[in-house]
Amino acid sequence: MRNQLAVIEQAQNTLIDLGIKFGPKVVVAILILVVGFYAGRWVGAVFNRWLGKLQLEPPVQLLLVRLVRLMVVGLFLIMALQNLGIELLPLIAGLGVAGAGVALAMQGVLGNLAAGLTIIFTQPFRVGEYVAIVGVEGQVEEIDLFSTKLRQGDCSMVIVPNRKIVGEILHNYGHIRQLDLSVAIARADDLERALTAIAEVVKANSRVLGQPAAFIGVRNLTDASIGIAVKPWVKATDYGSVGAEINRAIIDKIRAAGVDYPPSERKIRIVSVQEPH
Repeated sequence: MRNQLAVIEQAQNTLIDLGIKFGPKVVVAILILVVGFYAGRWVGAVFNRWLGKLQLEPPVQLLLVRLVRLMVVGLFLIMALQNLGIELLPLIAGLGVAGAGVALAMQGVLGNLAAGLTIIFTQPFRVGEYVAIVGVEGQVEEIDLFSTKLRQGDCSMVIVPNRKIVGEILHNYGHIRQLDLSVAIARADDLERALTAIAEVVKANSRVLGQPAAFIGVRNLTDASIGIAVKPWVKATDYGSVGAEINRAIIDKIRAAGVDYPPSERKIRIVSVQEPH
């Protein structure tokens, strides 16, 4: 019984000594963490207002703000650990070695992250624009830190790693595209009627944009036909369907106007064969 009381008394004395020795440091460390939490919120709010001027995508902006808050809280956490007398150099060294191994194993992921940040801040394209890159094209649906999503005309989604985008030649069409259609007619006498009919078709289509103005003119001349270029502007999302509509309407319109198509050409080669004597 006396031994048990002695052990309890010794434990109480030890706790009292630890409380006297480390109690104030623990209280200060907690205060540092509380200050760090509020400092992180304040810095995050300021950073969020600054990012708002850059017009970034909301998910990306939120992620960057959280990273900044985490960095501020991490700085105050280091201060709190130093106040408790914890040696940080061995810990930092161990984290550095582990971080090097993780970085080596995640080269592709980190490359995508760096490329994603480059895209976010340089803004070579934005959500809603139509782009062509690395052999694929589509409307930009979403820009993440690691990949970019493109929606194609058949409603499928192409996910392009960001490291494949940075440093490549990128064609950004924006929100509108110019159709490149052509019509061939047979006679020069029909040219004015054909141009008038085509202009009426283009103007009548509600999905053709008034500005920029459509180009309609002679594309080329051959012995058998006159080629007419039809190049109206449409929204990027209407690019495929409007072209089909205009082609169909042109067929009906120039037929009604009495414009002839060039006749099909056939080449016949006659080879004489001498009969053996």
